[in-house]
Amino acid sequence: MQAEATLTLARPLERALRDGHPWVYRDAVRGSASAGSVATLVDARGSFVARGLADDSVIALRVFTTRDESVSEPLLRARVEEAALLRDAVISSDTNAYRLVHGEGDRLPGFVVDVYGPIAVLKTDGAGAFAWRDRFASAIEPVLKARGITALLRRASNAGVASRDGDEKAELVWGSLGDRDDSRRGRVVVREHGMALVGDLLSGQKTGLFLDQREARKLVRSIARDRRVLNLYSYTGGFSVAAGLGGARAVESVDIAQGAIDLARESWAANALDEGLHQAHCEDVWKFLANKGKARARYDLVIADPPSFAPRADSVPKALDAYKQLHASSLALVAHGGFYLAGSCSSHVTREMFFETLREGARRAKRSLQLIEAKGAPADHPRLLAFSEGDYLKADLYRVE
Repeated sequence: MQAEATLTLARPLERALRDGHPWVYRDAVRGSASAGSVATLVDARGSFVARGLADDSVIALRVFTTRDESVSEPLLRARVEEAALLRDAVISSDTNAYRLVHGEGDRLPGFVVDVYGPIAVLKTDGAGAFAWRDRFASAIEPVLKARGITALLRRASNAGVASRDGDEKAELVWGSLGDRDDSRRGRVVVREHGMALVGDLLSGQKTGLFLDQREARKLVRSIARDRRVLNLYSYTGGFSVAAGLGGARAVESVDIAQGAIDLARESWAANALDEGLHQAHCEDVWKFLANKGKARARYDLVIADPPSFAPRADSVPKALDAYKQLHASSLALVAHGGFYLAGSCSSHVTREMFFETLREGARRAKRSLQLIEAKGAPADHPRLLAFSEGDYLKADLYRVE
């Protein structure tokens, strides 16, 4: 497809773009283009710099190529095929739920494809990608079917790349979800390092599960034996199940959404774990923490992986305060020598910012922290080296004294 519009750089960003940064912000360009149109970016002299899809947000252009080539279905398909080769190399045989396309990280900005066994879910971010949703689905169909995918669902969202908010219910693009009744049509049971997880692909958050915490869940499983475990913001209970399979002597899951609690119980049962070892609380996390703090409750492992406290840049100050208080309240419940797994999924909160919230939270709780492991997103969520904004996930394990 030929470019439909031309944008001119108003700042000297050529080097950053050629290094691989996939976004051009609106205040860095002159000219306009309708969302979803293919736009060519030129420098002040009119020389070609990049080409991509125009958007209508603070991002004016999502860059697909720095070569003077067409942005069209063949390019999309070639990029997905490249992404599939990476997943073949990094996804273990005991896992069938993974991210096949990670937007900017796979040079397909605005598009995410997650695989849940035989079902794939396409998620778009921004008006530009949304306008291309049909063309993208058509372009990737042969690649998906070659991988044994029998159905494609589609979700559209204007939420940020690292936000857990703003998701919409999915629609079936092609294929079939089987003969299940309406109440269970979106339910899937997938394997992650051999662990069974139940997800709701039609109305759950994200595309159904938080696939980016796979390796952190594996870490929890490795240290959970004989421990009392508390999983805050548990959603579908992935960390809880991991702890149960790791031999935890008691696990508690806390989430304000009853639907999430129901899925957590289903995942626990799907792994044939002892029902008596798991307590699921449909409750506000802050109230739960306050009550447990007053009761001087203690756990050997506390996991706090909340939804994004900073979905936008202007929400960072409040988010940092919230993280500090969450850490302080959570650390107060950790027994001496126990562990604390702290998570953040906001790209606007840098790793150094997050470390500082943990330092302050530890001061407030009068605890000393020993960093054991600092994890980010797994290999099926690659980040371009030139795109620090894509380094959104933090999952840090501490020993508490």
